[in-house]
Amino acid sequence: MTRAAILREAGQPLQIEEVVVDKPGPHEVRIRTVACGLCHSDLHFIEGSYPHALPAIPGHEAAGIVEAVGSEVRTVKPGDAVVTCLSAFCGHCEYCVTGRMSLCLGGDTRRPAGAPPRITFPDGTPIAQMLNLSAFAEVMLVHEHACVAIDPDMPLDRAAVIGCAVTTGAGTIFNACKVTPGETVAVVGCGGVGLATINAAKIAGAGRIIAADPMPEKRELALKLGATDVVDALADDAAQQIVEMTKGGVDHAIEAVGRPASANLAVASLRRGGTATILGMMPLSEKVGLGAMDLLSGKKLQGAIMGGNRFPVDIPRLVDFYLRGLLDLDSIVAETISLEKINEGFDRMKKGDAARSVIVFDQ
Repeated sequence: MTRAAILREAGQPLQIEEVVVDKPGPHEVRIRTVACGLCHSDLHFIEGSYPHALPAIPGHEAAGIVEAVGSEVRTVKPGDAVVTCLSAFCGHCEYCVTGRMSLCLGGDTRRPAGAPPRITFPDGTPIAQMLNLSAFAEVMLVHEHACVAIDPDMPLDRAAVIGCAVTTGAGTIFNACKVTPGETVAVVGCGGVGLATINAAKIAGAGRIIAADPMPEKRELALKLGATDVVDALADDAAQQIVEMTKGGVDHAIEAVGRPASANLAVASLRRGGTATILGMMPLSEKVGLGAMDLLSGKKLQGAIMGGNRFPVDIPRLVDFYLRGLLDLDSIVAETISLEKINEGFDRMKKGDAARSVIVFDQ
């Protein structure tokens, strides 16, 4: 048996309980979890903003060591250091074969109906696996296409945040937006995803990087990670400030919060022909749009789930960026905590004044 943080009821604290993780099937990988970041997406499920079958184990931003693999696994082996990613891909659907792996629905990466569940309570009651991973647990059992081997020199408490925040933010810059040197970028929201976006924009050679956030502490972090300018996102003239300092608006405005007002700020910050990219998980009833003049000005609006990543390629490259000193994960990780402190970590997240908290499991 192994310990995990279980969501039994939306809106209630997670409970640390013992669970049973099955042996790996043919295409499955059993991973000893070393570290897992606390992501705002988890909080959406915990608070009930997004529905999910319960009881479930949240958590999706993790790194660990492979313990065992199924008979058909070819991409990782026992002893490998790995990062997991929620955008598990089947490899043969239309999205996968056209290079849009992050859009794969991943149906074939889950156990089929009638098969034993991957995770149960000690009495055999099934526990729902969240986002193909359920990483708030000492052990994970995932499809091999939900993880990738990385350089063993990489610290796993830093590697964990690459699995979601950094893959999403950096993927948006490199893949979804294809930022070229000299282009201007505005990032609305300087949490883990936003800070990673800023850092990646610096790596990509963006000419001006403007960070918009209401919290002074996060604006300071944004400057440390590569922002050239900062704006209070709640200022009445925030969009006007961005337009004026860039002499017409930015080429790319990236929303990394999940609030309609943040999305509207991103759209209002664009120059003619600019693109707004929405990363945050908004309330399901909300909509974001372009006005008639926006359309006549050639502006574009897009989503970029998980940054449009190709994680088996992207994550090892991001690890290399960290090891070469280009990617500043040390500033993105605000603290490391134990599994027992997970609810306190989410309480701090709600205050909004710090970057990433990372659970480090007892080894």
